[in-house]
Amino acid sequence: MTFQNTLAYAQSLDAQDSLASFRSEFHIPQHNGSDCIYFTGNSLGLQPKKTKEYILEELEDWAKYGVEGHFEAKRNWFGYHHFLTEKMATIVGAKPIEVVAMNTLSVNLNLLMVSFYRPQGKRTKIMMEAAAFPSDHYAMQQQIRFHGLNPNDEIILLEPKSGEYKIETDAILAEIEKHKDSLALVMLGGVNYYTGQFFDLKKITQKAHEVGALAGYDLAHAAGNIVLKLHEWEVDFACWCSYKYLNSGPGGVSGVFVHEKYANSPELPRFAGWWGNDEKTRFLMLREFVPQEGAAGWQMSNAQILPMAAHLASIELFDKAGIQNLRAKSEKLTGFLEFLLQDITEIQIITPSNPLDRGCQLSLIAKKEAKPLFKFLKEKGIVADWREPDVIRVAPVPLYNTFEDVYRFVAIVKEFYSK
Repeated sequence: MTFQNTLAYAQSLDAQDSLASFRSEFHIPQHNGSDCIYFTGNSLGLQPKKTKEYILEELEDWAKYGVEGHFEAKRNWFGYHHFLTEKMATIVGAKPIEVVAMNTLSVNLNLLMVSFYRPQGKRTKIMMEAAAFPSDHYAMQQQIRFHGLNPNDEIILLEPKSGEYKIETDAILAEIEKHKDSLALVMLGGVNYYTGQFFDLKKITQKAHEVGALAGYDLAHAAGNIVLKLHEWEVDFACWCSYKYLNSGPGGVSGVFVHEKYANSPELPRFAGWWGNDEKTRFLMLREFVPQEGAAGWQMSNAQILPMAAHLASIELFDKAGIQNLRAKSEKLTGFLEFLLQDITEIQIITPSNPLDRGCQLSLIAKKEAKPLFKFLKEKGIVADWREPDVIRVAPVPLYNTFEDVYRFVAIVKEFYSK
């Protein structure tokens, strides 16, 4: 697509945008009486205006019914996760039986590792990106220690070539082949939080299975951002948070994917709690755990009703907008941003240029005066994200960001460097 570097052109793109009305569904933080330019949906998404209404409905039903709200509430609490299932499945490209909303992200990652990291014989190693989010490193290290092994021996770290930021797919596949006899699990972030690179999960999953390993993913930066096809790609398991691109509030409920092939595998080791038990017999209070079919069988505790109400308010918007439509707009937004930044020599984009290799986020290295630039952006009403030592992450989100936001952001960067 050919872009133009003018405000009028940015405004014309907004006028043609079929998703433009969704911005009015969100509360936009203010700066000096005007909407700020909010580019941190990759860290915490904005609040949908329906969120308060949905949470208040649950509070009112709690006040009205007390414990009977489990069955008498407008959306009964006993089966609340079912109100989320189909919409979540659509967002991540899964069958409804393969997803469930429960707990929070790092909790779910550790719970899933109980089932899907089963080191045996020589097959003990986990492969992950060296620059994965710290929680992933901590979880992998502790899971390995839990099995009496040494993380220094068992974790294979994927790194880009010297001087580069992208980890090439062929290099990942070659590493899987290299460690084919010892690899138990490939565990990547679907989109790397630091560089914004989207990994080719289809090819990586296929290669992992080819060598006899499993493939699981932390999709914190991918769910609601990238078009995912978890079922089709035969991913073994995945989990994600809902507070970034899924706009469901700080600490929001997490999502879990477990492939359908494990739907009826009660013998698969897992930690258990009564909410994962077969719903038909849950209140019989039996001693023997009989897991529900599918991902719901990994539940442990009662549904988190208030966070789930916030989640419902957001994913209903995704259902209306359509993830394919959002992705198409996202590619245009980041393409426009990349185009406008290309003549600012003080800025280096470390996110892959190919739209297939990235989502909403562009990670920018400020070669000069990085911290002062970030401070200047904040003073001008731009909410971006700083990562040491010199990276500014910006994420124009298609549900609520505009092409004019992108244009004005770049104009302010230019203003700083022209001083």
